[in-house]
Amino acid sequence: MSKNFPFIKIKIQNEDFDVSDEIKILHQNNTGAIANFIGVVRGYDEKNNQIINSMTLEHYPGMTESEIEKIVFESFQRWELTGVTVIHRVGNLKPSDQIVFVGVSSKHRQNAFDGCNFIMDWLKTKAPFWKLEENNNKKNITLIHFSTDYVFDGKSTKKYTETSKPNPLNFYGLTKLNGDLSIICLLYTSPSP
Repeated sequence: MSKNFPFIKIKIQNEDFDVSDEIKILHQNNTGAIANFIGVVRGYDEKNNQIINSMTLEHYPGMTESEIEKIVFESFQRWELTGVTVIHRVGNLKPSDQIVFVGVSSKHRQNAFDGCNFIMDWLKTKAPFWKLEENNNKKNITLIHFSTDYVFDGKSTKKYTETSKPNPLNFYGLTKLNGDLSIICLLYTSPSP
């Protein structure tokens, strides 16, 4: 890897990832710090006092990677970074499975910390992933968060405009997340068997 060009890796995958391998890739010439975040599936939802049996994550191929790429490029504009890796898993995941890896390398630790936190915060609050949790062996209603750029109308994801407002049967409401207006749509409801 050349020390003159930043390293960027963005992957959406079903397979697990090896944290050690990902950190080795980020360890390059001119790197003085590597900060990373590894997200895992919790086995218990304290807020709702429920056991989490599994979580299924889905995404809109192409759009998800493109949105993550935009936020990674923004992190390079804000901080002096030498590399960024974002790996997000999709599919059915069980408690203690790894979900996400964000690794950021820089010459200096504060840039690495800030870049990693910025990317992870965006992934948690704005990334276009659909999540279905099975709690206490019941499938629950899951809400999806989109920025005002995209909307899910129950069938497909598309650019949000005044003429592409969601169907009222699928539209759930508007909310503010971190000061940004977000559209929340109903993705999945299923009575338990």
